[in-house]
Amino acid sequence: MTKKEIVKAISDELGLTQLTTKEIVQKTFDAIIDTLVTDRRIELRNFGVFEVRMRAARKARNPRTGGQVEVPSKFVVTFKPGKEMEARVLELERQEHEKAAANSANVSGSAHTPARPGF
Repeated sequence: MTKKEIVKAISDELGLTQLTTKEIVQKTFDAIIDTLVTDRRIELRNFGVFEVRMRAARKARNPRTGGQVEVPSKFVVTFKPGKEMEARVLELERQEHEKAAANSANVSGSAHTPARPGF
């Protein structure tokens, strides 16, 4: 889903213009970024926690040449989902497993082994 699709969905649901909704969504994203830069952490209840962390310097391998390269330390943004998000994603996973199991049962249950000619 893109930001444009998010704006459209929200504006349709709330009856706001897409222009107004786009400004609100952008201001929300800007506030998240500003908070991460200044405070290095933002917690959105029932959604999750964004946090700026320092990733240590490390040695990596260039996939083209196979040679070793030094990767310097850098700041990265991490995200830990909240309990509600985690639960909904786990429910999605459970549904997918059930769907796969049902499809597997249908395929194996409907498979018909043809009789061998002459027997």
